[in-house]
Amino acid sequence: MTIKHVTVIRGGLSSEREVSLASGKNVIEALKTTGYKVTDLVANDNLVEIINFLTKNHPDVVFNALHGNFGEDGAIQGVLEWLNIPYTHGNICSSAIAMNKKITRILLHEAGLPIAKGKTIPVTNLAIQDPFPIPYVVKPIQEGSSVGVYIIQSDDPKIRKQERAKILKEWKYGREALIEQFIPGKELTVCVLNDKALTVTNISSDTHVFYDYKAKYQIGQSTHTVPANIHPKAFEIALDYAQKAHKILGCDSVSRTDFRYDNRNETQDQPGDLYILEVNTQPGMTKTSLLPEQAAFCGISYPELCSSLVEKAKCRI
Repeated sequence: MTIKHVTVIRGGLSSEREVSLASGKNVIEALKTTGYKVTDLVANDNLVEIINFLTKNHPDVVFNALHGNFGEDGAIQGVLEWLNIPYTHGNICSSAIAMNKKITRILLHEAGLPIAKGKTIPVTNLAIQDPFPIPYVVKPIQEGSSVGVYIIQSDDPKIRKQERAKILKEWKYGREALIEQFIPGKELTVCVLNDKALTVTNISSDTHVFYDYKAKYQIGQSTHTVPANIHPKAFEIALDYAQKAHKILGCDSVSRTDFRYDNRNETQDQPGDLYILEVNTQPGMTKTSLLPEQAAFCGISYPELCSSLVEKAKCRI
């Protein structure tokens, strides 16, 4: 198929709407420079309007620049399959699995890949007691960009009780929460493009305890070291784990696997311990995003990256 017309769908209904709008804007500009006819579809809560737009415009491919619920959880993928329009990024199954951290943990663990100790609980249990030894992390089962993530680490039981009460007051992510052991060390990420791991990035911040929403998307809030300055064996293991996670979850064309690297026991001959936090099938495409940065390090320009994703687009059913 000769691809001439691409519709970029962006916006959506999730808490990551603004990120999606920014990603999509960058993609539109890049695709235009490579010669595609591009139409812009800003998705809101009216599915009929989305379907009518796509039916009227007849794009050869939809570039999925949505993030979060309804954008990377298999929902919009199902609509595009129904309309028989090829689309970028993950298919229905891999999108739904990767978006669900509970299921992702099960699959990665069964495949022998390392994950942090953890469990899911009714979020209301936080009102009773600490559900895990400190320090621990509380996160939604289905959200991206570190939305709704909290770290509980105070030694003072009264402070922890107040923090748990604050979480319950602010919580809007469903009845269950994922509780995980907090892993000290470095924040790492590996992007996989066309089934090949690109490189390892070390993410650090002087103002954030972890790579939260502001650290991800506000310029100057974090530092990306590409390639990561870590133990050579840990570097190679991270690349291998990312490729395996990509395959296990059935990802298409692109994914990003996030890690914590505990280097406290690292020696000259032996690396520290890597733990997979999550796998993302819709990596961000903003100016501070990790996928474009790693692609550029590997000699792939932003327009080339966007074009590559378009050319790999397909329907899967």
